[in-house]
Formats: sequence, C-alpha cells, structure tokens
Amino acid sequence: MDITKEVDARGLNCPLPILKAKKALADMKSGEVLKVVATDPGSVRDFQAFARQTGNELVEQSSANDEFVHYLRRR
Repeated sequence: MDITKEVDARGLNCPLPILKAKKALADMKSGEVLKVVATDPGSVRDFQAFARQTGNELVEQSSANDEFVHYLRRR
C-alpha cells in the first residue's frame, strides 16, 4: 500500500486524532492513502464511524505496543 501522508496523533485524545486526519485528507487527492498513528484506544471506533460518515474508505486498522494504526483512502 502506498502511503501518501502520515499523521502522528500519539498522545492525543478524541476528537483530536479525527480532526488531524480530516485536515490531512482535505489536502489529498481522491484515492490517496493516509496513515494515522494514535495512542487513544477509542480511536479504533472513532475512525470506523468517521469513515462511514465521510465516505472515505477505512482500508485497515491494526494495533501494536499500545499504538493504533489507521489507513484511510480518500474518497
């Protein structure tokens, strides 16, 4: 997967990871992929809801070492 942009949202709690992702996606072209790294466990369900509400595709989510990684494809 080609990552176009990465957002470091470590240490930030809801809704800041979503807001940072939204801002980053606004500057991206359709089909490009954004990687977001967060430490907030709530970000997993937050990004699922965000993808449903905005029409962006949540390509993948993973977690390791208390970090949650989200990949979003711009609609």
